[in-house]
Amino acid sequence: MTADVVGAAPSALIDTTSLPPEVTVPPPGPRSRGIAARLSRVDNPSFDERRADRADRSGEDHTPIAYARARGSNVFCADGNRYVDLVMGFGACIFGHAPAWLCEEVARVQAELPLALGDVYASEAKAVCEEKLAALFPEPGARVILGLSGADAVTAALKSAVLATGKSGVVAFHGGYHGLSYAPLAACGLAPGFRAPFEAQLGSHVRFADYPDAAALHPGVELHRALEQADALAADCDAGAIIVEPIQGRGGCIVPPKGFLRGLREICDRHGALLVADEIWTGMGRSGALLASVAETTPDLVCVGKGLGAGFPISACFGRESAMAGWGAHGGSAIHTATHFGSPPACAAASLVIDVLCNHRAWERSVTVGDAFKAALQRTGLTVTGQGLMLGVRMNDAGHALAVCRRLLARGYIALTGGLRGDVVTLTPALNAPEPLLFMAAEAVTEEAAR
Repeated sequence: MTADVVGAAPSALIDTTSLPPEVTVPPPGPRSRGIAARLSRVDNPSFDERRADRADRSGEDHTPIAYARARGSNVFCADGNRYVDLVMGFGACIFGHAPAWLCEEVARVQAELPLALGDVYASEAKAVCEEKLAALFPEPGARVILGLSGADAVTAALKSAVLATGKSGVVAFHGGYHGLSYAPLAACGLAPGFRAPFEAQLGSHVRFADYPDAAALHPGVELHRALEQADALAADCDAGAIIVEPIQGRGGCIVPPKGFLRGLREICDRHGALLVADEIWTGMGRSGALLASVAETTPDLVCVGKGLGAGFPISACFGRESAMAGWGAHGGSAIHTATHFGSPPACAAASLVIDVLCNHRAWERSVTVGDAFKAALQRTGLTVTGQGLMLGVRMNDAGHALAVCRRLLARGYIALTGGLRGDVVTLTPALNAPEPLLFMAAEAVTEEAAR
């Protein structure tokens, strides 16, 4: 079946089985509430505090539903409701939940070899995966470091920059999100509150510039100003890296003006820094390109995750051989490794995802369907940002956005909020989602936004 999917016509990949929402028990139902109560007794207490805060700001109950199973664009909760998922595992499930062809391949490899010895005695699956990733880079000779999460990939990139340049300074951007483990957290510009409790352990090597907005939703943040700031900050912190999302994801699906990445490339060349493209959200077809950054310039390093495994945990940092050469002078990957990096099942998943993406040019559907979805959302005057199938719908404020998401849940649609001020409803459906379901979702979003 796997070979059939890889070689099939592009239309074979489109989901034709997912159904509209069916909510028979007002969410969250009693079983979901029971699971939430059990978690409340043992889970990280910050989650309950966050829900209480969201309830206070939105005037809506934020007790969560509990997922029971999922397939395609549908999620079924513990109470039997069927939802249309517009989040897809924070954008990771690019082909929907549990595509049979991918699950079968991962199960086959899992049964044969669930774990190798990573950087000591690896598997052929790792070799194949890294070869395919290296081939995505626009220059020959690319090198690859595997991880489990997007934050792992960013950590590998920032470590690589220090080894390559000898400089620890980093320029990042307000609104940027790169993960919450320590190296990415230091460069997190989405919310100062994420960094504040750990500031003493993060150092002071990161400087933040404004991120330019092609839609001009943030007045004054223009291309030339953002580049001037980045240039000055790179000099101020003796930058070894500039890290940037080609389109900001959690920051509100903000598309920068053309020339931004090219301008950052020039700044990096001038200061002897590496340009790191965080493509964890934008990459693997979601933004309408296999890799959004290479359409404008060639970064030194690219970070991918989420869609790379299409629901299975794997990430990668890959790029120029010169940007990775420093590892060879410091004990190689022995100073950056982990037990499950390069696990055969995860590598098999990524290899197959790359094959299917490239064979079907799935990113092209992200453009056509994404444009139609965006137009449907804009018909009633809503402000919609983003590109491809990563879209942000701007609401009046954070409370309004939270309320809209909860009312959407009651109608059978799963969505999340984002943006610097939390005032954006973010939508990242599957790349192969049925168009009728997306148009139904657009109608629901516009109706709830107007309330």
